[in-house]
Amino acid sequence: KTKYSKLVFRKSDTVPEELHQMVQEGFLTLRKHDCFFQDLVRIKGKDFVTPVSRILIGDPGCTYKYLNTRLFTVPWPTEGYDIKYCSPQIHDACKALIRLNDYLHIEAVKALQGQNLSEAKEIKDTAVIDREQNFATSLTKEESVSKDQSSCGVPEDDYISLKNRTSYNVTLLNYMDPLQMLYLKQEPYFGMGNMAVSWHHDENLVERSTVAVYSYSCEGSAMEENSEQQLKGRDPAVWHVGLKVAWDIETPGLAIPLHQGDFYLMLDDLNMTHQHCVLAGFSPRFSSTHRVADCSRGTLEYIFERCELALQNLQTDSDSPALSLKSLETTVVKQVEEIHNEVEFEWLRQFWFQGKRYLKCTDWWLKPIAKLEEFWRKMEIMTSLLLSEVRKQKQIEEQGNETISCILLVLTERQRLRKEWTAR
Repeated sequence: KTKYSKLVFRKSDTVPEELHQMVQEGFLTLRKHDCFFQDLVRIKGKDFVTPVSRILIGDPGCTYKYLNTRLFTVPWPTEGYDIKYCSPQIHDACKALIRLNDYLHIEAVKALQGQNLSEAKEIKDTAVIDREQNFATSLTKEESVSKDQSSCGVPEDDYISLKNRTSYNVTLLNYMDPLQMLYLKQEPYFGMGNMAVSWHHDENLVERSTVAVYSYSCEGSAMEENSEQQLKGRDPAVWHVGLKVAWDIETPGLAIPLHQGDFYLMLDDLNMTHQHCVLAGFSPRFSSTHRVADCSRGTLEYIFERCELALQNLQTDSDSPALSLKSLETTVVKQVEEIHNEVEFEWLRQFWFQGKRYLKCTDWWLKPIAKLEEFWRKMEIMTSLLLSEVRKQKQIEEQGNETISCILLVLTERQRLRKEWTAR
């Protein structure tokens, strides 16, 4: 209650049976069609293949970035979008996940509202006790109470903020069969056993947004918990989610068993104040982890706007076939070159690096990526126009110096990143 109050756990029997069935069939369909992939991620300058296989499903045009790897959503069926799936089964699987997404959204709103009510009640109770104590201590206590109030929960009337922090736009699906893994790391602080995923915070999320996780372990009868547990600690056959207070190994960690169809919510700022890990059981397991991804720089809409901003500096005169730049002002050309880098390294290379695999589900991304490539080609032309202008200026006078030193940084960075991506 004191250290993990923002974790909400729900057993599978609280979820409608029909939803369980749809979602679990969806998992198995995606697995059958080989739609789960290990990611090549980058940690401290080194590349690693994730032990867990994943696929991102969510709003069309949305991406999610973790450990320097951008995942592109397989879009779930969305009104107003023409999405062609490779098979009707994949369509049904994506539809099941949007149904689960809607369900978990409602559950998260209810949980947050419940938390706000209980917090409001606690604060009220504390205030009553305070009044009965002497004035000096009550004053300091009320100060600390009002501080608590601002740091926890949402003001009751702030329904919009509550909705925004629970409106999941993506789900990252995970699959792992522990028996196929030759080596799993041991949990280092509390002796919790084999870890499928090490201690971490989820990244690239809207601040204080809820994370909802639905778990489906393919338990056979042999995999059920040992009824006569001789074991100290957790049953190693059963999957668990582990939680700990961030940067603290004095406070006892928590390991919660996850059975077929259980789900849990990490409310409010729990993902920031705590770390979590996934402890492997014996059977294969799927999970659907619903998030409010921070898409401020991660949607197609965003990157198309950036491209259009850059291309405003390209003079395309209908009379003459020759292209030229409208402005050579340092701030303008620097911005253009930075957008050029963003399109190439945050989008095109990220997509083709491991993006072909999405074609197993849908070809939805091919058109927008082709459009981005078209923009990128124009930006390549803009860079060469800029360089030839700078060379001309250089011959006339030294005024090109400022422009040169400014764009040199961006071009050097481009060169460095091209080498790095070639190596990857």
